[in-house]
Amino acid sequence: MPTYDYVCDACGEEFEIFHSITEPPRKKCPSCGRQKLRRLIGAGGAVIFKGSGFYATDYRSSSYKKAAEAEKKCCKEESSSNGSSSKFT
Repeated sequence: MPTYDYVCDACGEEFEIFHSITEPPRKKCPSCGRQKLRRLIGAGGAVIFKGSGFYATDYRSSSYKKAAEAEKKCCKEESSSNGSSSKFT
């Protein structure tokens, strides 16, 4: 369930309310009791990466990439040499 920002046009009170998406916007201010409450349009939720090292494990080093590419070339050469020399009838 999302958190919505509200402001009261009568008393100026600003606050957040946690309610369902399907629930209609609130109208009555909990501070002054008047029907002048307005829901604000926010930027939405943001992704927060906490902890150290998430980027270090998500992106491979250049030495790893070079070794993986060398292995691909090696495998391609072996499969092409094995595949062309032996034909089954």
